[in-house]
Amino acid sequence: MPLHPTLGVSPAVATPYPDSPWVVLKFGGRSVSTAENWAIIAELIRDRLAEGVRPVVVHSALVGVSNALIALLDAAVGGGDTDDKLRKIRAQHDALAKELKIAPALLDDRFAALEQIVAGTKLVGEVSPRVHARVLAMGELAATELGAAYLRSVGLEVTWLDVREYLESQTLRDQTERARFLSARCDFSPDKTLQERFAAVQGIVLSQGFIARNAQGDTVLLGRGGSDTSGAYLAGKLEARRLEIWTDAPGFFSADPKAVPSARLIKSLHYREAQEIASAGGGILHPRSISPVRASGIPLYLKCTTHPEWEGSVISNAQDDDQPPQLKAISHRGGITLVSMESMEMWHQVGFLADAFNVFREHGLSVDLISTSESNVTVSVDVGANVTDRAAIEALAAHLRKLCTVTVIPDCAAITPVGRRIRTILHELGPVLEVFQEQQVHLVTQAANDLNLTFVVNSEHAYRLVQHLHGLLVNKFEGGVFGATWEQLTGGAAPAKAAPKPWWVKKKAQLLEIGASRDAAYVYDRDSIEAAIASLKSLRAVDAVFYAMKANPNREILKLVQDRGLSFECVSPGEIARVLELFPSIDRKRILFTPNFAPRAEYEHALEQGVWVTLDNLFPLRNWAKSFKGKDVFVRVDTGQGRGHHEHVRTAGAHSKFGVPLFEIDELVELVARAGARVVGFHAHTGSGVLNTDAWLDTGKQLLKLLERFPDVRYIDVGGGLGVPEKSGQPGIDLRALDARLAEVKQGCGDRQLWLEPGRFIVAQAGVLLARVTQTKGKGDVQYVGVATGMNSLIRPALYGAYHDIVNLTRLGKPATELVTVVGPICETGDRLGSDRLLPPAKENDVLLIANAGAYGYAMSSRYNLREPAEELLI
Repeated sequence: MPLHPTLGVSPAVATPYPDSPWVVLKFGGRSVSTAENWAIIAELIRDRLAEGVRPVVVHSALVGVSNALIALLDAAVGGGDTDDKLRKIRAQHDALAKELKIAPALLDDRFAALEQIVAGTKLVGEVSPRVHARVLAMGELAATELGAAYLRSVGLEVTWLDVREYLESQTLRDQTERARFLSARCDFSPDKTLQERFAAVQGIVLSQGFIARNAQGDTVLLGRGGSDTSGAYLAGKLEARRLEIWTDAPGFFSADPKAVPSARLIKSLHYREAQEIASAGGGILHPRSISPVRASGIPLYLKCTTHPEWEGSVISNAQDDDQPPQLKAISHRGGITLVSMESMEMWHQVGFLADAFNVFREHGLSVDLISTSESNVTVSVDVGANVTDRAAIEALAAHLRKLCTVTVIPDCAAITPVGRRIRTILHELGPVLEVFQEQQVHLVTQAANDLNLTFVVNSEHAYRLVQHLHGLLVNKFEGGVFGATWEQLTGGAAPAKAAPKPWWVKKKAQLLEIGASRDAAYVYDRDSIEAAIASLKSLRAVDAVFYAMKANPNREILKLVQDRGLSFECVSPGEIARVLELFPSIDRKRILFTPNFAPRAEYEHALEQGVWVTLDNLFPLRNWAKSFKGKDVFVRVDTGQGRGHHEHVRTAGAHSKFGVPLFEIDELVELVARAGARVVGFHAHTGSGVLNTDAWLDTGKQLLKLLERFPDVRYIDVGGGLGVPEKSGQPGIDLRALDARLAEVKQGCGDRQLWLEPGRFIVAQAGVLLARVTQTKGKGDVQYVGVATGMNSLIRPALYGAYHDIVNLTRLGKPATELVTVVGPICETGDRLGSDRLLPPAKENDVLLIANAGAYGYAMSSRYNLREPAEELLI
């Protein structure tokens, strides 16, 4: 297939309107937020003019502005500081105007109007859907005025148009008022009147995405991500030659590149495939934007603004019926609520489903996925697509309960393999089902059009499941329809410019010297550990930091932790013994013992040693009360929500074995009193790898609520689990934000101490695993690099699907040109340290470095296959 002469993509597909003068170009928020990007946009427009077509430019608000406007409205009704939020929104626009060399006064009237609306909202104390739409429209209106002014300043003739004069929303049956204003739909059939009006204006037409008007002239929104839809509506009405959507990624990938760097670009798709991927959470394209171009057969091109030279995705009606079955993507979509309807009376009852779905209709809610049995019907409601909230779902459930028993399962995500003729390759998807063996799958559906298979799980699992599934099915993403991986396009997923180089780059020579004399070694960097400890000790709200030594009990690291004044959290008698062996004179109250399902003797031994002992459930108090008479103890509380990067590291919630659940607190009070013990501390730990600092605030608030029942409590331990970046360039946890959240908890503590107990945060990034290359091998399109150690040294990739950056330290800085899977010598298929990694060509005895291996690496190692794990060194 030939390349498109302007877009540089393959294939160059046919268009039903080859003589149309119009090409619609839509640009996303990130694309229009910098002067550098606007210079690229100007060149793209010049290219289109040179092609002999008339560009219609549609673009979004500046990145982050829509969210900032929503926060502004929240502050207006919640008594927050609206002036500060207004200043920040204006400052963002003024900063871009300065970069573009445009007078900021251009937007004075816009922001004066916004201030008036906000002032009125504060007086009324509520935000109607009509006001919500008016305020959010300000983002697109202001941004497009800046864009038009810039394009004129670089010599392009531009006519700025208010799209609300040309797009009118339709009134749909049973649509709620909220949906009419915030998720409107418009007609997209060819419009000769609009074509004539656009033809009459001078130069380039520039207008807004996301907004339209209703029949009464009120502003309405097309739903979040609606700028794509605006472009598609205009393309359909204009009978455009094509629609181009320019964003921060070049097209659809076989998975979310942020989660899976080895995801491959999908170069061409049929409309129906694109619709499935977008609807399943493909992310780059709003699902509603496909129907308007599909109706007329207008090809849709997806391209990357910052890299116009990259290939993109082409979506068209190119026939694929004669093509073999093929998997094209693993998509995921959050924000899903399941409604399960149960009744033995529905079996063979005529009209039950009609009655049930009529209730959904009356509440203005559409359903997405459906699964049925003789006595149960479960459906999914996409909360975002339905523009609804918890109150609306509760009202729906209350209405449905007149017909049947109803269970609402919120906060779910759909994981969807998408492809062509999925049914014929089900036998090849066996590994997919194994991925779900430890997940609670709430619903499974297979699309009637044979394009997808969907699993609905708790949303917290989605990210990891996508990574794992893509790793298992990567060999399915082959053929001419697939292009480069994200990692190849971005040159190895280089870290952001502002990110400092990791310590192992600076100490490359020392590490290569170590690697030259050993097959494999764990190497820990003293400076990095000290820096991590110092950052924790700078937290003003925290009275004591306990090192969770299960992360890495290396003796030299423990000495370093002790020297820097941290205390120790232990989970076994062996860990207590190691601390006392190294530091026999340590204050025993600097040791916290938190066993789980341990025998009675372990509790009694710890109490004899004088260390703090944590009760993890009620069994010890029910059955061994005498052991705790007169003793001060901690209680580990299950706050009800587990967090973290994998199911196995989430340590709260119904599916976790840890902690006393909140519904057992009454019995806990009775048992403590009966045993004659005193609860002097609360402890909670919800999981590992948590980056959202609100997690500790939520945990702290839950523990503070229990203080009235336990007046002797002197210590509040909110646990650890501080996340570290898994990939180069990813942000870590914001310690300032964490300190602010902990300060809120501290305010409720009174004179009680607030404790934190990180483990992985202290040592993960400080450790690397070095392994020498033993062999290389190719099997068809799959290339393997074998190293001298594997899952016997580092089991996290096999156990959790954990991602560790891998570099060829010997050839650091050399071009990465080979996509390889790094494997060890263990006799297991799962002995993979990393799949589809872009590395320089490796040779025998090269030293590979596996990063972020300082925590739960050697500590979880084994002598499986009677192979010794890598030794440990502190440098």
